[in-house]
Formats: sequence, C-alpha cells, structure tokens
Amino acid sequence: MSNEPRFFTTEHPTVFFENTAVGRLKKQLWEADDQEIDAVLAEYGVPSPCEWAKPGSYIQTTVRHDVVEQRRQNDVVIIPVGSTELHGDHTVSATDTLFVSQIAEGVRRYFARQGRPPALAIPPLMYGSHPYHHLGMAGTVIIRDHVTVEFMVDVMLGLWNDGWRKQIILNNHGQLWVLEEALHEFCKRYQLPGIYRVIDWHRAVREFFNTKDEGGKWDTNFVHADESETSLGLYLFPEMVNMEYAVDTEGISFLPDGHLDKSVDPFRRPCRWSEGEGHGAIEIAGTPEGVVGKPTLSDPYKAKRPLAAILRYLTLLVDEILEAFPPGTVPPTEMVTLRTAEEMEPYLKEPMSEGWKTVYGLPRIGQ
Repeated sequence: MSNEPRFFTTEHPTVFFENTAVGRLKKQLWEADDQEIDAVLAEYGVPSPCEWAKPGSYIQTTVRHDVVEQRRQNDVVIIPVGSTELHGDHTVSATDTLFVSQIAEGVRRYFARQGRPPALAIPPLMYGSHPYHHLGMAGTVIIRDHVTVEFMVDVMLGLWNDGWRKQIILNNHGQLWVLEEALHEFCKRYQLPGIYRVIDWHRAVREFFNTKDEGGKWDTNFVHADESETSLGLYLFPEMVNMEYAVDTEGISFLPDGHLDKSVDPFRRPCRWSEGEGHGAIEIAGTPEGVVGKPTLSDPYKAKRPLAAILRYLTLLVDEILEAFPPGTVPPTEMVTLRTAEEMEPYLKEPMSEGWKTVYGLPRIGQ
C-alpha cells in the first residue's frame, strides 16, 4: 500500500482535498494566486461571448464533414442543459443555460488549440424541470419531469447513434434528480456501452464557493440569483446584468436551520436542498423577487476561481475518459450491459461505415 496521505489538508480545518488527480487539481487551484487563475482562464478564452450561433462551435453548427473528422479525434460530447427561470429583475432568465454553455465553450476552445476539440451539443434544455417550490413564478417556465426525462433519453440516443458514446451532461439548474433519472432510464432502456455522466458544475467544485469563514472568497452561501450567480453573470455576460435593479432577500423557513443544505452542499447536512418541501415558503410567497440571497454583494472577481476549477476539472475528465477509452472505443459490452459483444458489433461501428447498423433497429431488452 502507498504511504501517501489519502487527503491533503489546508490551512482551514474544514477544507481538504483527496489525494487523487481530481483532488490534486483542486488543491493546486485553491492555492494559486490571482495571476495564475487569470492565466488559466486565458487558456480557455474565458470570458467570451456565448457561441450558440458561432460556426464550428457546436455539433449542429459545424459542417458535417468536419463533425465526423472531429469525432474521430475526440468522441466525448458535452451537453449543456439549463432552464428558463426568473433570476431577479437585475439579470436574465437564460442565466443557467448561459453559465453551462459558456463553460462548455471554454473547454472546446482549450481542446481546439490542441487540435482535438470535444464536441458540444446545442443546449437541449433551454426550458427545464423545476422543484415544486418554483411553481407559479412569472418568468419561470416549468417542463414536467417525465417530459424532460423522455426528451433527454432521446437526445442521448441520437448522439450515441452518431458515434458520441461518451456523454457529459453539464447542468447548472435545480433539476439534478430529473437528469439522473434520464441517464439511468437511457441505460436501462437501451443498454448501450458508453460513458455517461451528469454533472452539477457548481457542486463539482463546491469548495470554490466557500464563504470567507470557510477559507473562501464569498460573503454568503450559494443559493439562487444571489451573490454567487450574479458574480458569475457579471464576469461571463455583464451586458445582461443591471445591478441598478438588484435586491437582497432571505428565504422564509418554518423549521430551525441545519436539516437541508444549500445549493452546493457546503455544510454536509443530512439532506440536499431538493430532498424536502413544506419546511419553508414556496418562492412566489416567500421570495417573489426571484432572488434568494444578496446579489448586492456581487463582484466579478469572485467568479474567477470557481470557473477556473470547473474548466480544469472538465478537461481532466475528458482526458481521463479518452485515456481509458480512445476515440471509437467503449467499455466492454458484456461488462457494462446485458447484451453480448457479438450482438453489438455492427452497432458499434462508425456511423454510416460499411457493416454499420443504426441503433434504432436494435431490439430492446425486457421490453
């Protein structure tokens, strides 16, 4: 057994990093000075305008010949998903979608400079699912959970059929449980070998949203349209933030604090915020402003370190996936599905190549 420590501690007793590639990456960024963080962000071209309509940025905006050539070099697809949700009078309802899109675009730019861009799929969820307490809010468009699940299953299947068999669903919005259900439903229904991940990006780098008393840069904990999200908006799309209209609020709770956590699980409480209802006022009654927290404390400087952390983490994830399974390969069929390698052989060929079969003709198991 290695004598290396399992965790790296920091000067703050509640902050520690596991002795893995992920933990070491986080520790390095935690200890980096401002100039080093700026250098990381520059490598990714962050901030930059959103690229939804930029030629060559997404699968759907790239010439088909080039899509195929890119997939042969890097067959990981990042699928940003967001929502249409009120984020206060001071910013826009596309906030969640813009965050994950611009993060994914930064990763694309970084890899493109190496000649092996990961693909991005145009955000399939411009409208998302929501927790119960969002019901009724003007400016918030709520898609029923089962509709989102079925939609995302179909997105995953279509991308798999086109050879994108390593899929990272990148989320910013309060719908994690719906996306997790979609991932598992896809796997249960079709049983296709591949790598599939759902990532709440801000939770993936939660340490970088620590408050000042926890060794971080923030005055308040991440909740919604607050100091954290508004700071991110001021850094990534300042032209869509007007601080003249920012107001501070506080949610109304009927029970003592300590049971349910905040948005990035900073306190390791018994339950995530999404694992309960009725303990506090619904949004339209308690915080009709569409804000939970203190956006007036926002500063674009505070957004830099968590963004650097998620960009570096996604890069590491893509690299480690491709190291384990180079382009055109997937985990062994009989180790990750109930199908046989012989059955899957024609479906795993490159799409439209000789002998390839479309997955839409593959018999389902148990259905």
